[in-house]
Amino acid sequence: QVQLVESGGGLKQPGGSLRLSCAASGSTLPINLKGWYRQAPGKERELVASITTSGSTNYADSVKGRFTMSRDNPKRTMFLQMNSLKPEDTAVYYCNADILSGLSWTNSWGKGTLVTVSS
Repeated sequence: QVQLVESGGGLKQPGGSLRLSCAASGSTLPINLKGWYRQAPGKERELVASITTSGSTNYADSVKGRFTMSRDNPKRTMFLQMNSLKPEDTAVYYCNADILSGLSWTNSWGKGTLVTVSS
């Protein structure tokens, strides 16, 4: 059993920074850390940043130039560095990964961490 656990959320003023972490805990089943999503109040969940197996990253237009994701596969952890935060960034942020169980990969989510950007 693998759990994805996000941390690092909180309240920040516009222009501030936060660094989110997603750690895989529990069993050592192989995982493929894939990216970050967020869900703002009244909105659908959306992709924030993704990363391929080769390490290339993609970002939503709304966060380009402000957010950077990274991954440390040996430590089974990934990060989202968020700079120049805007009120529109307020959302619950989720990490996403594929987890190998038997011979099948299962797409999995953490429970999320809340980011609130407000003055």
